Amino acid sequence: MSRPLALTLGLLLVAVSSPSVAVPPAAVTDVAGAEEGEALPLDELRTFAEVFGRIKSDYVESVADGELLESAIRGMLAGLDPHSAYLDAEEYRDLRVGTSGEFGGLGIEVGMEDGFVKVIAPIDDTPAQRAGLRAGDLIVRIDHKPVKGMTLNDAVELMRGEPGTEIELTLMREGEEAPLELTLERAIIQVESVRSRVLEPGYGYVRIAHFQSRTAEDMIAAIETLKAAETPLAGLVLDLRNNPGGVLNSAVGVSDAFLTGGLIVYTQGRDPSSRLDFNAGPDDVLEGAPLVVLVNGGSASASEIVAGALQDQRRAIVMGAQTFGKGSVQTIVPVDDETALKLTTARYYTPSGRSIQAQGISPDILLERGEFRPLAGASVAPLKEADLVRHLDDQGDGDAVPVEEEADVEGEALEEQVVPLRARDDYQLLEALNVLKGVNILRRTHPD
Repeated sequence: MSRPLALTLGLLLVAVSSPSVAVPPAAVTDVAGAEEGEALPLDELRTFAEVFGRIKSDYVESVADGELLESAIRGMLAGLDPHSAYLDAEEYRDLRVGTSGEFGGLGIEVGMEDGFVKVIAPIDDTPAQRAGLRAGDLIVRIDHKPVKGMTLNDAVELMRGEPGTEIELTLMREGEEAPLELTLERAIIQVESVRSRVLEPGYGYVRIAHFQSRTAEDMIAAIETLKAAETPLAGLVLDLRNNPGGVLNSAVGVSDAFLTGGLIVYTQGRDPSSRLDFNAGPDDVLEGAPLVVLVNGGSASASEIVAGALQDQRRAIVMGAQTFGKGSVQTIVPVDDETALKLTTARYYTPSGRSIQAQGISPDILLERGEFRPLAGASVAPLKEADLVRHLDDQGDGDAVPVEEEADVEGEALEEQVVPLRARDDYQLLEALNVLKGVNILRRTHPD
C-alpha cells in the first residue's frame, strides 16, 4: 500500500501541529453528511434557516450571504475538536507553504484550551523561543485584547503582522502567581529542521525541531557525517523536545531509519476499513548502536509517533517528560481549487496499539524539569593519598613515571577530551549521554 502525501498546517504566524493525509475531493461526504439510511435533520435545518433569516433582516448591519455561510461552516467545524477547521484561500495556501520550512511570525505552535491559546511548543531560534515562551503557556491577551471568546483563527490573525513589528503577549504559566507580559518582534521564521554535533568522541547528537518534507533525508545525512568521524559512533541522542510535529511521512521516515522491520504507526477512523499501516524497511542507519530519545510536554504529534514506535519496538530508551498527547489525524479535503476542510478523521496508534490521543507517550526514564547548580566549593579537588604528608612512594616498575609527571600526562589527555556539554547547560541531555555510556558498558560486560 502506498503512503499518501501528508501535510501540516503552517500558518504565516503559527501552526497547529497537525500531520494530515491529503485526499481527493471525491472523499467529501455528500451534502446529506449522514450515514447510510440516516434521514436529514429537518428540524435543525429549519432552525438554521430561521436564524439565518433573522440575521439578514434584523442585525444592526447588513451582512453578505457568503460571509454568514462561511462563519456557519467555521463554527460547525470549530465545535468538533481543536484541530478541525475551514481553510479559506489564504489559509489553504499557507498550509501548503508551511511544509517548506519558512514562514513569517513569532515561531510558536498553538492549540486551544478552555477558550485560551495554548502554546504547544516554541520553534528553535525564533522570537518565541528567545522571548522565553514555554510549552503549556496559555496566551490570555494579545496586545491587551482578551483571547477568551476568540477562535484560534481570530487569535492567529491578531498575532500576524509585518516582520520587525512588535506584539505584546500576556501569559498564564503554571507555577507563576501573576500573568507574564512579554514583548516579541515578528520575524521571517526559517526553521532548520535538523541539527547535529558530536557530544564527545563516539557519541552523537541530532536535534529535530520540526518534521518537514525533507527531515528524514536530512537526519540520515547528518548521522552519516557523525559516523564518518575518527571515532566510531557508539551511540546517539535524538532530541525531540519541544518538537510540535509536522509531516506524517517524515515521522515515518525518521522512525524507519532506526528500525529493521515491523509496524511504525497505524491510523484508525470510525470506518474499520480506513486503517492505514506504516511499516519499516530492513536497514538501521545506526547499525544497532544504542539510541536515546529525549521528549517533553512540547513533543507532539509526529514526535510522539517516533517516540512511540521506537519505544514499542524496544529500539530506543525514551527519556524526559510525558508528551503532549496530540494523536489525531487531520485529513485535508479540498472543497474547490481555493478552499478546503481540515477534518479530524482518525487517531494514531503505536505498534502495540496504544492511542496517543490525549495520553501521550510516557518516558522510560522520567527527568523532571529543573536547574543544575554545583554545590559551593565543589570545584575544590578532593584529598588523595598522594597529598598526605610522608605518604608511601610507588614501588612498582623502576621505569614507571613519577607521580607528579604521571598526573601531568593524565591532565593533558583529559584536557584534550573535554566535553563541551555541561550539566548546567542541559541536564537532561547530559543524563541521556550517561545512559548511552551505561548501555555500552553493559554490552561489554554482558555480551549475551
